[in-house]
Amino acid sequence: MNAMILWSPGQTLAMAEIDMTLPSIGDVYVRLKAAALNKRDYWITKGKYPGLVFPLILGSDGAGIIGDREVIIDPSINWGDNNRHFGPGFKIIGMPDNGTLAEYVKVHEVNLYDKPSHLSWDEAAALPVAGVTAYRSMFTRGKVQKGERMLITGIGGGVATMALLFGVALGIETWVTSSSDEKIEMAIIHGAKGGVNYTKDNWDKNLGQQVNQKFDIVIDGAGSPTFSKLLPLMNSSGRMVIYGGTAGNINDLSPQRIFWKHLDILGSTMGSPDDFRHMVDFVNEYKIKPIISHTFSLDEANEAIALVGRGEQFGKVCISIP
Repeated sequence: MNAMILWSPGQTLAMAEIDMTLPSIGDVYVRLKAAALNKRDYWITKGKYPGLVFPLILGSDGAGIIGDREVIIDPSINWGDNNRHFGPGFKIIGMPDNGTLAEYVKVHEVNLYDKPSHLSWDEAAALPVAGVTAYRSMFTRGKVQKGERMLITGIGGGVATMALLFGVALGIETWVTSSSDEKIEMAIIHGAKGGVNYTKDNWDKNLGQQVNQKFDIVIDGAGSPTFSKLLPLMNSSGRMVIYGGTAGNINDLSPQRIFWKHLDILGSTMGSPDDFRHMVDFVNEYKIKPIISHTFSLDEANEAIALVGRGEQFGKVCISIP
């Protein structure tokens, strides 16, 4: 089969033909129709990810066919028996195991779910990582409820845009932040109530004045020194769910703002099989379609990864596999 191979960190991916090894008991080969990228893929190409092994086929998101069945792939492997957190054997498709930037991918059969029939191949491939991460952050960890008010920081990436779509579908008043006015406008088109540009002076005060009320839940994938400015915007007993730290460490965090307002600061990574199943059910019930920012061919994967690294997308960057 043809695949895009990363031979070592710092290099570009190269197309190569590789042999398909005999699957183990419980494993199957999925003929991929589309894949999608995550910031994780970009960091792996830069060598900035733990436990790297080479050569490697990147890609954690994928959708395709096995026999006559159209499927999407749950990228979480060996979550374990505890739904509260993953166990020591947990890993994600696309590192250290080979991923979805190829014509075929070998996965455990239990990781396959029927493709939602209302989704295109690109939309289906865009769903798994962003969908399960957003779902677990909002529902399993954040316990979000209809009628609450939600803030999503750094709108534009896959998880943030999926959280927006989930919130809008549920009837949650959803606000956003971004470093791009254009991305804020895009979020409003997709149902956000409004948003602010966090690179501008007094952005937090501006947001507070716009909303005129406080937030019950904040979904954050950035971290960074601006994190501390979010706490005054939260209601008492509010929940802050952190699923990433793309903007760096958190400084000047006041414990007084946390304990006095009885805030919950919660971490969340990927999702359990239960989370994935419930996420797919939610997407089917509300006919949610992931936002596709760009689509590239398999041999254009390096251009796609570079775009993700620059953070120019609004939604998911997909790879069409012929």
